[in-house]
Amino acid sequence: MEFPKLICFDCDSTLSAIEGIDELARVRGPDIFAQVEAMTNDAMNGKLSVEAVFARRLEIIQPRLVDVAAIGQRYIETIEPTARATVAALQRQGWQVVIVSGGFRPAIRPLADLLGVARVEAVDLFFDEAGNYRGFDERFPTTRSGGKPEVVAALRRELQPARTVMVGDGVSDMEAKPMVDVFVGFGRYVERAKVKAGAHHFIRSLDALPALLA
Repeated sequence: MEFPKLICFDCDSTLSAIEGIDELARVRGPDIFAQVEAMTNDAMNGKLSVEAVFARRLEIIQPRLVDVAAIGQRYIETIEPTARATVAALQRQGWQVVIVSGGFRPAIRPLADLLGVARVEAVDLFFDEAGNYRGFDERFPTTRSGGKPEVVAALRRELQPARTVMVGDGVSDMEAKPMVDVFVGFGRYVERAKVKAGAHHFIRSLDALPALLA
């Protein structure tokens, strides 16, 4: 019996055009948005470690539950144009699709549901009864550098796939390269030189994947 094939997708700037953390910051005004966006870019380009910016960005933003719900809708509104068809095609080819993200599970869940992706490996946020921010799951691997390879390694141990692929735009995605058979860099929204140079393949539209992985 052949084990399932596993494909892990980043979410932000891959399945959707936005960076969720930046959109949460945008709600708080232009100054906070500019500050957070710069930190996000430095982390995605490998200039800062993920752990150097993760907690700090949330402390600055203080996101509310209602803001997270709004970002969930924004993910859907800015979905990569070929994502739904691509995920469906991959599933028909026998791929198990998992979203592996340094973003926030409650914001990503609506997009995952739209895509028909049951499993989301992302960071949980905590709120009080009034919907005010009360912290995040600091133990989750993607809150720090090297987190995505940890998640992918755990998925491989659990699922025992015959083949494993990671797709994403950032350096944090490329960190999973040693854990997968194929790392596909993605550049529709942001083309990162380090990712383009280090990827096994580099694409600008997700609908290139089914043929590439057939």
